[in-house]
Amino acid sequence: MESKEAQSRNEVFYRTLEEAIGRLPAEMRARLYRPCAEACVRDGVLVELRRQFEECGYDLDRQYAKYGRSPYFFADVVEPGRVYEMGYPRCLCPQVEAGFVSAPIHCECSRQSILYVLEELLPGREITVETLETVLDGGSECRFRVTVGNANSRTLLGAEKFREQNTRPEREAEKA
Repeated sequence: MESKEAQSRNEVFYRTLEEAIGRLPAEMRARLYRPCAEACVRDGVLVELRRQFEECGYDLDRQYAKYGRSPYFFADVVEPGRVYEMGYPRCLCPQVEAGFVSAPIHCECSRQSILYVLEELLPGREITVETLETVLDGGSECRFRVTVGNANSRTLLGAEKFREQNTRPEREAEKA
């Protein structure tokens, strides 16, 4: 068991770290949290949301109508095909639950995980995620507004071509 002195040092360390991160420019905070967010959702959340997305014909509106309410996640269609509000009914961050972090700045990780998942599901689309409220910031839930724009110029593969290339049998053999 950890001594009270060691626990106090850890609390000071993480509080100091959070305060320093909070002083960074938004773009730098996003780059800092992105790899953590990807690692957190890549092997579980992304896999399940991709399964749902494929089952619903690669349509977010249909996916959120069918799966948009659970004890862990909610999603509402604000403007079909374009604007959504989604989030969590409570803070689900394992770092918060373990007591390592408590500052609202850490919620950038959740924003980045939503952005990452949607960029994976909708390759080539411009996606923005805005934090509306979080539990760590005093909100009753963690809520984000997502806007899905048109295809961006960073990729030549549209979603249809991407799906076609990633569902061919020979691609499955290459992955194995």
